[in-house]
Amino acid sequence: MKWAWAIIVLIAAGIYAAHLHQEGAQPTPGAAIAQSDMLRATFSFCGEGRRVTCIVDGDTFWLSGERIRIADIDTPEINPPRCEEERIKGEAAKRRLRELLNAGPFSLVAGMRAEDQYGRKLRTVMRDGRSIGEMLVSEGLARRWDGARRSWCG
Repeated sequence: MKWAWAIIVLIAAGIYAAHLHQEGAQPTPGAAIAQSDMLRATFSFCGEGRRVTCIVDGDTFWLSGERIRIADIDTPEINPPRCEEERIKGEAAKRRLRELLNAGPFSLVAGMRAEDQYGRKLRTVMRDGRSIGEMLVSEGLARRWDGARRSWCG
């Protein structure tokens, strides 16, 4: 019975996404597929070696060997930063993302684009129906992604 409901939800999500695509709109995170927060991991910071489950920066992380780019935000660059202000804010975003991901179960929601040009999986990270990216935005550590990178310097 659970499988039947899961199939119904997936079909409904596909119809909804197709409708939005025809209208030229973006689905709201979590609206495309209702998921419970079932992913859990202990994240460290990525080093020079093999990357499995770790944080790269404020909007990119590895989970079980897959590189994930948080789709709904942009955070300051740390490698290389354009200025000291960007580096400081980027490091703060990186630390905060680690805290948020380590705080409990979460879910990953795919949008209209599955991957970016660098091969990263584009996902909105959700917990309890709220975007972790939006949490970073509300804390001043990220911007909503609008398709363009802008300077974080002065």
